[in-house]
Amino acid sequence: MSGRVAPAEALRHGLILAGRGVRKIRRNPEHLVDVTVQPLLFLVMFGYLFGGAIAGSPDAYLQDLVPGLMVPSVLMATLSAGVGLNSDAGSGVFDRFRSMPIARSAPLTGVVLAGAVRYVVAIAVLLAAGTALGYRVRTGPLEVLAAAAILVTAGLCFCWITVFLGMVLRDRDAVQGTAVALFMPMVFASNVFVPAATMPGWLRAWSGVNPVSLLADVVRGLLGGGPVAGPLTGALAWSAGVLLVFFPLAIRAYHRRVG
Repeated sequence: MSGRVAPAEALRHGLILAGRGVRKIRRNPEHLVDVTVQPLLFLVMFGYLFGGAIAGSPDAYLQDLVPGLMVPSVLMATLSAGVGLNSDAGSGVFDRFRSMPIARSAPLTGVVLAGAVRYVVAIAVLLAAGTALGYRVRTGPLEVLAAAAILVTAGLCFCWITVFLGMVLRDRDAVQGTAVALFMPMVFASNVFVPAATMPGWLRAWSGVNPVSLLADVVRGLLGGGPVAGPLTGALAWSAGVLLVFFPLAIRAYHRRVG
């Protein structure tokens, strides 16, 4: 595996391997269970079990739940990057890649870019299912595309956390368990499922700066016609911070793991 490849060529190699990841999904659709079945279960369970208690009716609750739920669905979809890389590292796939005339970073880039397909699927499934259940977008297609682009961008930034875990932990189950333990406090201590105003003061303070809450407010604003600028600034700051911290850590761990 060559370490002296022009950036454009390295990107091309990464895109080729991203295509490999997408073909794996096409051959094994069950790899999409976490971005299709799981979000739908959350949508139905929270929408119909708690919608009346939280918002007065499931229909009213869906207007906040559907756009909010897109955020944890994308966040949890990032687990596949770390788990997939951990599996490849343990299966000898990287040894084969090392013997090929491609950039050393290509396998890593390919897995990360292929993850974007999963994020788009999660967003599309929730939007389609929510619409079927009564959710309505109050803006236009440009706002929908903007919301999807922001979520995919955030996913591509936060996935470096799971990539880092995939490279420093030896077992794929440990990668998944550690990532879930890290993400759950962000997901459930956010305004995705319940209004932040109903939380205790300390939890409300965390929810106000929580990246999941900020991204949920961005998506709700774009799809529902509400304010966007404030939460978008915070969401972009979180995404940039995570990228600046975990990208170099993941790259260093990747090179240390694969040689």
